Amino acid sequence: MKRALAPVALAVLLVASLACSSEDELILATTTSTQDSGLLDVLVPMFEDEYGYKVKTIAVGSGLALEMGAKGEADVILAHSPKAEEEFMAAGNGESREAVMHNDFIIVGPADDPAGIADAESAAAAMALIAEAEAPFISRGDESGTHSKELSLWAAGDIEPSGRNWYQETGQSMGATLNVASEKQGYTLTDRGTFLAQTANLDLVLLVEGDKALFNNYHVIVVNSDVHDKVNAEAARDFASFIVSASTQDVIRNFGVEIYGEPLFIPDAFVQGATPSASP
Repeated sequence: MKRALAPVALAVLLVASLACSSEDELILATTTSTQDSGLLDVLVPMFEDEYGYKVKTIAVGSGLALEMGAKGEADVILAHSPKAEEEFMAAGNGESREAVMHNDFIIVGPADDPAGIADAESAAAAMALIAEAEAPFISRGDESGTHSKELSLWAAGDIEPSGRNWYQETGQSMGATLNVASEKQGYTLTDRGTFLAQTANLDLVLLVEGDKALFNNYHVIVVNSDVHDKVNAEAARDFASFIVSASTQDVIRNFGVEIYGEPLFIPDAFVQGATPSASP
């Protein structure tokens, strides 16, 4: 029932957002990990104070965020689904796309690790062990960047989990999916930032990390106002400039360090004062 209602709730939110939009407002469509990690709670007020806009943040999976942009229902997008982003740009829906930051995906699960994935030689091998053991796996199932990465890992092992009794799709955000995995003592794929931000409330441990296939990069995309005439292009460009600026990249570099002992995201923008990090 929750999954069936989600698109309706989103549509209501979009209508309300668009009905209230003005030159002083910015509609930001973003992946849920940037919100669930707490990063946007820091960055959005900074942007509003510096530029004078009111930001309407709609946190959905990257797929839905890009779909909003393709319909002209968002001014700027913050996403982490590279292939879908490239297709978005190729279709002419984006004016610009810039690297912002990265972290990585990890596989988490119950401490007793019933599928024995902790010693797996790769992320795809870990997923194969989960399938072989028919251990509970909780998927976002929402066309997000995380969901797309998960599907690629199943595909690498020629595994089709859909419809299996051990495989559950929540259709919800990363934070909500982590909570379901914790309650059901199942495995899930998550970005590191959201897991670290919520780990105190979860009965899950990090089991698989470090595979190059788990690299997770984020880009800011200004929606093309030549194609979508309702887009607030000036505000979108200002947000893109803000998030790749040296001062904002420094905030990203230090976000989470005091609490977790490590940053939740690594800045990637090619600006003075920030060291870009190349994809492995």
